[in-house]
Amino acid sequence: MSAVNIPRLDLNTYINGTEEQRKAFSDAIGKAFNETGFVTITNHGLSKELIDDLYKQVKALFALPEDVKMKYEIPGLAGQRGYTGKNKETAKGFKVPDLKEFWQIGQTVADDAPEKELYPDNVQVAELPEFNTVTLEVYKKLEGAGIHLLRAIAVYLGLDENYFDNKVHNGNSILRTLHYFPIENPDALPDDAVRAGAHEDINLITLLIGASADGLELLTRDNTWFPVKAYGEDLVVNVGDMLQRLTNNKLKSTTHRVVNPPREEMKNSRFSVPFFLHPKSTMDLASLPSTIDAEHPKLYTDITAGEYLDERLREIGLKK
Repeated sequence: MSAVNIPRLDLNTYINGTEEQRKAFSDAIGKAFNETGFVTITNHGLSKELIDDLYKQVKALFALPEDVKMKYEIPGLAGQRGYTGKNKETAKGFKVPDLKEFWQIGQTVADDAPEKELYPDNVQVAELPEFNTVTLEVYKKLEGAGIHLLRAIAVYLGLDENYFDNKVHNGNSILRTLHYFPIENPDALPDDAVRAGAHEDINLITLLIGASADGLELLTRDNTWFPVKAYGEDLVVNVGDMLQRLTNNKLKSTTHRVVNPPREEMKNSRFSVPFFLHPKSTMDLASLPSTIDAEHPKLYTDITAGEYLDERLREIGLKK
């Protein structure tokens, strides 16, 4: 198997580094996103204390009684805000739902931008007021880190560094807190039931704050599964399908999954918190002209981010 390129990069060297350091960061993230679609990131702006507090609140949320959680599942929101219960989301192409439940927090528009009328309000957990404040803080910090990462990507693509800024300001980004619940009776599971079926993310980039257990794997170009591990508080960042479309496959949206643990660990929960960085729904995802040539013909039809999100939510069963 060829080497899998998942570099560990220091975001501070891009934000505050010399011109040489910034170029090295941009080149490294571009190369990794071209080859494997994944990097890990240090110095991203989230302290260990904030991450620990976040996971404490996430565990408390999913420990709430089932009837309490269910009152936060809002029909008509396609899971985009509040709680989504077990057996609701199915990876594209799969028939068996993922073994998980989750809660989603969306954009809070602070100015009078038109998006203010488009996004539903976030659902507040009455029983856990600290969950609401901690997740909002984490959302804003990950959004900020994501904007810096997109600037480095823009430079790699030969675009203006701020190409993505106005497209993701007040974008339709989502913070998802995930609980892969204990598997009490492994023998009763359908053969292809897994914590998260093989899939690609919908958005521009995903920033994942660690996880409470192993299980994340990516599919290499050799068609083998490779475990993705992060150090301590590092973020795992990967390319989503919107960025892949925009770059005509120059940047790679890599298939990944969360596998079930060894049988002796199946009764343990797994928690993780990904941030799906989305642009505004009006962003044009038509492939950049610079990524199309005789060797790389245009692969995708033109579509907006909003149209594409809608299509994908239907495919994974969250929208009718």
